Amino acid sequence: MTDIELKQLTDRWVAQWNEPDPVRRRELIRELWAEDGYQLMVHPPEEMRAAAARLSVPFPALEIRGHDALAERVGRAYEMFVGTGEFVFAQQGEPVRHAGAAVAVTWVMRSRADDSVAGSGLEVLTFAADGRVRSDHQFVA
Repeated sequence: MTDIELKQLTDRWVAQWNEPDPVRRRELIRELWAEDGYQLMVHPPEEMRAAAARLSVPFPALEIRGHDALAERVGRAYEMFVGTGEFVFAQQGEPVRHAGAAVAVTWVMRSRADDSVAGSGLEVLTFAADGRVRSDHQFVA
């Protein structure tokens, strides 16, 4: 994957989270993700970690696999953050290539009101032979 192709891919990766049209969002997911692609939320939301702690079990990583599940995940994140008009997702810096063809992408969730950072994270992406995302290990700060 060339640097230009990688930049285009990460631009589309961010665009899927900000896309208001559910049909276009699904198209982006099909274009971007391998059919069996998955996102692993390595550091799940605080509510889930707290619930696991109350049960005295380690919090589990959460896996979202396949186009339908990814469309639900991305759509829900859109509804919760971007669709409210409060926030927008943006890439922070350039993607960084790592050993084994993995790519790290950092992102921020910015307030539309004052451009302050309301959240951030790191995605470690790997790719299928066709160049689509095979895996996404998400670390939310």
